[in-house]
Amino acid sequence: MAKSDPVGDLPPVEQFFQNPSFSQAQLAPNGKSVAVLIGKKDTPSLLAVYDLKSADVKVIASFRELDINHFQWISDTRLVFDTWDSQSALAETYEGPGLFAVNSDGSGFRQLVSRIQYTERSTGERGERDLLPWYSKLLRTAGRQNSEYVYVIRPMLDSLNWNEVEHVSLLRLNTLTGKAEKVDGPFGAQHWMLDNNGEPRISVTREKNIEIINYLDPVKKIWRKLASFDMYLREGASFSPHAFGADGRLYVEANNGHDKEGLYSFDLDQLKISDKAIFSLEHYDFNGSLITDSNRTLGVRYTSDAEETYWFDSAMSGIQRTVDSKLPNTVNRISIAQRSESPIVLVEAHSDIQPTVYLIFNYETNELNKIGEMYRDISAKEMSHQEMIRYRARDGLEIPAYLTLPRGRAAKNLPMVVLVHGGPFTRGKTWGWNAEAQFLASRGYAVLEPEFRGSTGFGNAHFQSGWKQWGLGMQDDIADGALWAIKQAYVDPKRICIAGASYGGYASLMGLINNPELFRCGFEWVGVTDINMMFEGYKGHDSDLPAIWKSYGMPLLIGDPIEDAAQLKATSPLQQEARITQPLLMAYGGADRRVPMFHGKVLYDKLKMHNPNVEWIFYSKEGHGWKLVKTNVDFWSRVEKFLQKNLGE
Repeated sequence: MAKSDPVGDLPPVEQFFQNPSFSQAQLAPNGKSVAVLIGKKDTPSLLAVYDLKSADVKVIASFRELDINHFQWISDTRLVFDTWDSQSALAETYEGPGLFAVNSDGSGFRQLVSRIQYTERSTGERGERDLLPWYSKLLRTAGRQNSEYVYVIRPMLDSLNWNEVEHVSLLRLNTLTGKAEKVDGPFGAQHWMLDNNGEPRISVTREKNIEIINYLDPVKKIWRKLASFDMYLREGASFSPHAFGADGRLYVEANNGHDKEGLYSFDLDQLKISDKAIFSLEHYDFNGSLITDSNRTLGVRYTSDAEETYWFDSAMSGIQRTVDSKLPNTVNRISIAQRSESPIVLVEAHSDIQPTVYLIFNYETNELNKIGEMYRDISAKEMSHQEMIRYRARDGLEIPAYLTLPRGRAAKNLPMVVLVHGGPFTRGKTWGWNAEAQFLASRGYAVLEPEFRGSTGFGNAHFQSGWKQWGLGMQDDIADGALWAIKQAYVDPKRICIAGASYGGYASLMGLINNPELFRCGFEWVGVTDINMMFEGYKGHDSDLPAIWKSYGMPLLIGDPIEDAAQLKATSPLQQEARITQPLLMAYGGADRRVPMFHGKVLYDKLKMHNPNVEWIFYSKEGHGWKLVKTNVDFWSRVEKFLQKNLGE
């Protein structure tokens, strides 16, 4: 804790990094009940159903040593789900997630997919019976939700390269009998999409770096090509299939000649994107979901700085206004049942200081009742507010960022952590409660999380301006964010630390190299330490990066090992390690195949020869990020001590 922290008890580290106690609430298709995952400390999560009429709660599925993971209603009375083991690290996880079905009253339980790797048969309660192999997974598209059938995908790996998916088979699976039949489709399918009736309609295939979008004509029953384009350049009239509306219309995400992506309709006869967007935003790409029931397309869920909803349907818009008036301090996500037989909607309310709370709203009686909250131990009164700000980089590019200032503190002369997101070609954050930022703020640190160039969600120009800018323009954006905070007098310029994981770890290392006058210290976990090592591996330990990404994506977006050799050397923390003299905390996982542990170890071995303030943490059984609660608690406890030592006064 920094010297200027107020006196009093701080929320314990454990409070921020627990598994959810109540999550994934979903209305049944008829709207008469809600299924939810319920978890307790050190106890596997279980699947329960809450009857909205009687208010009875019934546990319908649980395992002694396994957590229920994801679940989905497939009819008014039946659900499917898979599992995970929250008590075992990645290296200790030897079985797959499986797939199971159960009725909403707990009857009719059946295992559908084996959890035993490399085995296609399993022994169930009724004796040995056929199961789908362990690598079969549910296709998570809800569809009509009125059948005992589901669709399952089965990735088939390239026999010569196990990091590459050769094709993905689609199977129609009966959850009562366990019988499955393969769906005929185009050769080399990588992705599948169901229509609003729950039937296969889109298959995306790939030839090297070219994606081909195929459509199954519901009348002629034949697959035909809709479009093809480079999966990385995404030039011209490229688009991504988004969803089918209730009327069978295909909606796609596309730039359509603009900088920002919008949601458009696609003419399946003319093979043309509509001229006008169904929905678009001025400052953001469309990123969200279409909201439908069995008969109508009702609205869209989208993300600006926070998650929001736009309703096409006037009745739903009225319900949203009523809920928002009752819950004025939260973002309120309303979910409807597919074929509702009651005046009920599910509300998920959250804010920057409040993790998700689940409520039921009856729009006839105007009653709003809480049924659960994601993290019971988190008190909003102890959390710190977050806001999206925008600052100018040195070349004039506008950079969005999230700023969290510690509660109860004057917003002046604070110690700060610049927290850099991974990816990097993804969006880092949306406005809302975040464990890492809130933990740091609870210890008295301002937290800045920049959406540097190359981040997605802010338009094509913002994205492409980050190509081949690892350690260069992207790095300058991060430094310019810290300089902005200094100019606003929020932070003490002598007490700034840079941190992040994966690419964020790389950026933390490069921040110490490029801006030693700005960053007093750094901490990183599972960070990339050399770009060439991503291409080549190290001492026979290759990462799990797909070959197609290494062949086509990385040379275009990050750099070519031959053509850009000089740049990759100049922006390699491993090659520039002599310039890292500030205190540094490094942490890696022994089971990490995305950024194998050797990335960190080879750099640490070189650093410790001249930098007495470099610290090493090794979690032998963790992967690319920390799975176990106890690992998170240990890591962030160490971070707390590291920051106290280096940013305290």
